[in-house]
Amino acid sequence: MPSYPKLGQHLNLFTTLHSTSTYALLPNHLTYALPRNRNIISTCASFNRIRSSSACVPLSIKFFSQSPRLPTKNDSMGVRDGRSSGFRGFNRHWKKPKGVAALNAIKGAPFRSPTSTSLLSNAKLDPTSTSLLNNTNPGSTSTSPLTNVKPESKVSLQKKKQLRSKKNKEPISTTVVSDEAPVVNGSKTASPGWTSNNSKNGQRHMPASERNSTGKLRTEAHDGSASTELQSKTKSRSSSRKRQPMKAVNEPAQKQTPQHISQGQRPLKQLYPPTGKSVMVVESVTKAKVIQGYLGDTFEVLPSYGHVRDLAARSGSVRPDDDFSMVWEVPSAAWTHLKSIKVALSGAENLVLASDPDREGEAISWHIFEMLQQQDALGEKLNVARVVFNEITEASIKSALQAPRDIDVNLVHAYLARRALDYLIGFNISPLLWRKLPGCQSAGRVQSAALSLICDREMEIDEFKPQEYWTIEVLLKIEESNVPVKDHSFPAHLTHYNSKKLGQFSISSDTGAKDIEQKINLENFRVISTKRNTMRRNPPTPYITSTLQQDAANKLNFPATYTMKLAQRLYEGIQLSDGKAAGLITYSRTDGLHISDDAVKDIRSLVMERHGSSFTPESARKYFKKVKNSQEAHEAIRPTNIRRLPSMLAGVLDEDSLKLYTLIWSRTMACQMEPATIEQIQLEIGNSDESIIFRSACSRVEFLGYQSAYQDVEAETTKFKNNEPNEHAEAFGILSSLKKGDQLYLGEVELKQHHTQPPARYSEGSLVKKLEELGIGRPSTYASTLKVLQDRNYVTVKNRVLYPEFRGRMVSAFLSHHFSEVTDYSFTADMETELDNVSAGLTEWKGLLRDYWTRFSSYCSRVENVHIHQVEKMLEKTFGDFLFASLPNKNRMCPSCMDGTLIFKVSRFGAGYFIGCNQHPKCKYIAKTLYGDEEEEESPQKGNSVEEPKLLGLNPGSNEKVFLKNGPYGYYVQLGEDRMGYLPKRSSVSHIKNVDSITLEDALELLRYPVTLGKHPKDGHPVILKLAKVGFSVRHRRTIASVPKSMKPKDVTLEKALELLSSKDVRRSGRPKNKPKVEEACNLEEQKLLG
Repeated sequence: MPSYPKLGQHLNLFTTLHSTSTYALLPNHLTYALPRNRNIISTCASFNRIRSSSACVPLSIKFFSQSPRLPTKNDSMGVRDGRSSGFRGFNRHWKKPKGVAALNAIKGAPFRSPTSTSLLSNAKLDPTSTSLLNNTNPGSTSTSPLTNVKPESKVSLQKKKQLRSKKNKEPISTTVVSDEAPVVNGSKTASPGWTSNNSKNGQRHMPASERNSTGKLRTEAHDGSASTELQSKTKSRSSSRKRQPMKAVNEPAQKQTPQHISQGQRPLKQLYPPTGKSVMVVESVTKAKVIQGYLGDTFEVLPSYGHVRDLAARSGSVRPDDDFSMVWEVPSAAWTHLKSIKVALSGAENLVLASDPDREGEAISWHIFEMLQQQDALGEKLNVARVVFNEITEASIKSALQAPRDIDVNLVHAYLARRALDYLIGFNISPLLWRKLPGCQSAGRVQSAALSLICDREMEIDEFKPQEYWTIEVLLKIEESNVPVKDHSFPAHLTHYNSKKLGQFSISSDTGAKDIEQKINLENFRVISTKRNTMRRNPPTPYITSTLQQDAANKLNFPATYTMKLAQRLYEGIQLSDGKAAGLITYSRTDGLHISDDAVKDIRSLVMERHGSSFTPESARKYFKKVKNSQEAHEAIRPTNIRRLPSMLAGVLDEDSLKLYTLIWSRTMACQMEPATIEQIQLEIGNSDESIIFRSACSRVEFLGYQSAYQDVEAETTKFKNNEPNEHAEAFGILSSLKKGDQLYLGEVELKQHHTQPPARYSEGSLVKKLEELGIGRPSTYASTLKVLQDRNYVTVKNRVLYPEFRGRMVSAFLSHHFSEVTDYSFTADMETELDNVSAGLTEWKGLLRDYWTRFSSYCSRVENVHIHQVEKMLEKTFGDFLFASLPNKNRMCPSCMDGTLIFKVSRFGAGYFIGCNQHPKCKYIAKTLYGDEEEEESPQKGNSVEEPKLLGLNPGSNEKVFLKNGPYGYYVQLGEDRMGYLPKRSSVSHIKNVDSITLEDALELLRYPVTLGKHPKDGHPVILKLAKVGFSVRHRRTIASVPKSMKPKDVTLEKALELLSSKDVRRSGRPKNKPKVEEACNLEEQKLLG
């Protein structure tokens, strides 16, 4: 019998630095204490010391890379004399630069990789399961001293068969691996569920995968980090399939460049030309079909359909107090895809992970690698490689296969840090919002900053006060032999008056403008100066994600999400008219401006052919953008083959796809052409003493340059031509013919009144541009950011303009007031910089999360103590002008009780907000409802006006007043007034379209209901005719039947009601009683008694 520690004592999940033995959680979720050992490091780090070191420090000021660094290894945990004293506090978190690392490096120190999720492998699963189970024996976990773990001895073939025969009878287990434990070579042996030769101690595994409410299995990653395997140049890969424990040297971590997840020390060989069967995994079916056509039967290209697992969408999936361990969930559909990949790997020599060339793509490859590894699907001789390509063409794919690499652990870490960070913000702010602002949830880290931009702009518009100003324009004509030629005229505007230069508000009234007009009419004018200059307008840079979204929004009226959908389709490839499939553009999620040399040569060659040598620069134009991580420096968006003209795709692509392709093709051509030359001319016209001066200016295109690309016949599908410089060619000729001293004839004088305009609301294009300027988010996040804001009804789009809903404005105000750092633009931008540092290997990702969470959690704790009345007061103060603007004379006195004051309130039920009397419950008057239990009103403008109750008349029987009112659920009629302790009778009139036509007789008729028609002949229960929100209906117990609209309620008798209740179109209310099962249970019980 195995001996367990005593109950009630604490258990730390642990592992040794000198052994890769792992420990399973013990049965029944009990807590135990294990003997301390100086070689044991607890993964359950105390957070109290960290929290006290930097609590309540503004997030936008103190950033991770500016914080002190944590000590590494034993120093970081304070391990001395076999006792762990926890963290000592913050030190510098930056990893050492390459030069320092080279000086301090200790030869042979292995790279200590963080570990992966402890999914269970190689057990039989049904298609609905979401984790992959392990065949580990119950007693396979070692409890011997960790310093004495010996290499595993060879297992005989007979023992192997015995283990296989028992695997379905053994309990499910999970393993916990410290992120300090290196993972040894071999795909199979690197699985977390390996078996130790010390299993004789008989320790049992405990089931750790718990089935959630949706039928999925939860999988825990106790450190939440990427799994990498030890890479050592001095050791060769063992031919044995058994796990060989390796000694990890306890030395400070040095930055290694690059850091990769590999399967062993075997160097990666070229994968093309193929030497055997290879399985390539990509994201989509379209992509797989196109690549399969390039590579032939030697390669089997399979889709993963995106991510095969993700963080569980519930609270507790990221655990800061457990070293930021993560709980992953595998959807049932993803299990099907993984099974297909596993089957395809049978007999294969290579597994090629070819997901997109960005962080998300790297993470997809990592997830697939981890899941297959935990299924024991990666054989000993299987070579696992990562390949990336920027375009889906035959040459690009084959070139990528000749340069395989390992999974980049830094990119995976950046992905994990972003996912954990966004999760912690969303799942900690959202519960607070639900309690303080019912019906609202967090918009997310990047989305909150974008929402703040939109709401701040709306606040500027609300607070804007227009200012009046005037301008004066004249029409001047050339005098020839003292006879004015009407055709030779040009406009000019007043710039100086009384020898003083005019500012915008120098003429502020109609009176002042008319006084100036009178003096102008008395003067004679002549040309006092002319000025010419030439301007060169450089071609635009090639498209990146943000500029493509902006141009598509401005020129094609495409939303950002639609643009990215079309771009992804063009990237993945289509079937061309010649029967071949190819990707039409390069990868569309990029912020790099670089274009490959081969592509530039092709572009310049086509420019020469279509436009001539004068439009082709002598040397190629090169565009660069500083990118912190070279792994993420992708090419700009361009056609994969510039000679594939838009006209050649007219019958292949749909209209919108062709427009977007044409936009990209034109921009790519333009970026390698000569600048346009613009000639400008400016004339100043004044009176004799030059106290009054007018100015007239015009320009024309002297040389089209790159603008010729937009006037190409191939660019016609975009319906965009830049002809603006040529529109004033005639006026330019007139101004060019004038010289200093020429007399001019004064024509019409026009006075124009203007008012300053508030700043324009954001469109999708302008918001993307602003986000890019501030450094908020990344190219791949812009479209999803806008979609989230619209899906949560925080923002609506009308005529391509983004309008914030009041719900969104409330959320933004709440976050700005209580979580100012989350909506702070500089914080979000600097956090992106920190994530870039993680992807470049400069910053430790868990330290970044720890530093952020320490301070963020203190803000969450503080907001939990905020009373909802404080939130109401804050919102009333912030939006008072908007909320009470529609009150008559802005009088906030309650019109019902005449004693109370109208205030902003949060409903106790549902997700409603309203303006009501502060004397509630004595006075139940509601002036305006903002939201009810359902979504906001379709026309929010209608809700801005406060409708007072309409008195329809008096009830003849009781002399009580009958009102027509508007409440949270629509219009209704009410008999009697609101008063304390009395609930007046009400009836909904929402089924009546024109409520203004309701008379006193109509209201009294509606207030009659519900009416009892009689008793049901079968059971004697009443049959009731009632008025519902959608119209009249009859009810008998739980059965409800609607009354046809063609039938008047007066014509509904008991017989008619019984007919309706016996028809098929009935519904039942309440929870159905499961009588058959009860009777069956009783019958079974009787049989047992009789037996």
